[in-house]
Amino acid sequence: MRLLIDAGNTRLKWQLGNREGITAHGVGKLSDPDPLPGLPAQPRVRRISVSTVAAEASREQLVAHLEARFGVPAVCHWSEAQRGGLINAYRDYPRMGADRWHAMYGAWQDYRDGFAVIDAGSAVTIDYVDQSGQHLGGFILPGLQMMIRSLQTDAARIWFDPEQVLQTAPGTSTGECVNHGLAWLSAAMIERIQADVDRIGLGDILVTGGDAERLQGLGLNAVHAPDLVLRGLAAIDSEELAI
Repeated sequence: MRLLIDAGNTRLKWQLGNREGITAHGVGKLSDPDPLPGLPAQPRVRRISVSTVAAEASREQLVAHLEARFGVPAVCHWSEAQRGGLINAYRDYPRMGADRWHAMYGAWQDYRDGFAVIDAGSAVTIDYVDQSGQHLGGFILPGLQMMIRSLQTDAARIWFDPEQVLQTAPGTSTGECVNHGLAWLSAAMIERIQADVDRIGLGDILVTGGDAERLQGLGLNAVHAPDLVLRGLAAIDSEELAI
């Protein structure tokens, strides 16, 4: 059995599989004593591959837990200069978040006519790849929850109840002004992404992350690919095993 881990800053996704395919999957929290809730009892895990952007202390704690629990090394995979025809635009490629690279590589497996990848998590990352496999660069923006926390923390006199709204009309109360404003910003971002995709001549837009469906609700015309990071990680792990 192979265990794949996509660990963000607080949450992680896990996927257990064999040669026939995925046998189980789930979501956990890095801070929990058991970060892999729902994992079948005593699976015979032979390989563990990890994609993570967690802080180093959290990464070390996760790796220690996995290795003690399953008795095999937990291998962390990082960003690379290139792989399988996909070329990273970063000169200092180790500084790119591993999840961005693995999401792009996951998309590269099926979408080779050029694509955009949006990961709508704690931060929103946007990356463009042309049909030759050249990464054209991207953007990093604060995600919805990060913007909400910023307003709640740094603007004490702006009181509001955060709501997952899709309305972008001008608000008529502080709560509406904030919540509609967040949706308005997201809608503007969506317009810019679509304009870039059209201008550059890319094909599909793929979206992953916890706020993916919210962006689709605001008009993002994209393929929802919730396991895109794990797909890229799985491909890399299989290629490394074949070497």
